[in-house]
Amino acid sequence: MSATTADATLAPIYEFSAERIDGSQQPFADYAGKVLLIVNTASRCGFTPQYRGLEALYQRYRDLGLEVLGFPCNQFGAQEPGNAEEILSFCEKNFGLSFPLFAKIEVNGDNAHPLYRYLKQEARGLLGSEAIKWNFTKFLVDREGKVRERYAPATPPEGLADDIEQLL
Repeated sequence: MSATTADATLAPIYEFSAERIDGSQQPFADYAGKVLLIVNTASRCGFTPQYRGLEALYQRYRDLGLEVLGFPCNQFGAQEPGNAEEILSFCEKNFGLSFPLFAKIEVNGDNAHPLYRYLKQEARGLLGSEAIKWNFTKFLVDREGKVRERYAPATPPEGLADDIEQLL
């Protein structure tokens, strides 16, 4: 997670990388200049139908520079028990997902992914808490790599359209 000399002037978020659901590494420097919507997801959650709205946002705005990034997480009610193949198959079959999914991670605790440690520091939740409270917490990052907003799990993806449009 260290910056190279070439990207030392980029925002801190671009110093991270994460494992994609297919096992490949994804450097976040590849997303420089894009608007990012980063979401911790789960396949067996009451909010799982939000995949549909996330995909709709991606289809609507991807050509304008939006990337939706899904991070499966099993920390909340064990609602993402599957392996990578099961998660990907479920998402493609049930929601026609085409935006990038990453390997299952933890978002809270000692084993929280460094990206999520950073996101939580930059945009605190309710009452100033850093902790992610549930699946489908969303972070909106602008084209310069600044974390602009954190949205509660109950906030539907379509409710983010105006904020996304302002950043595109």
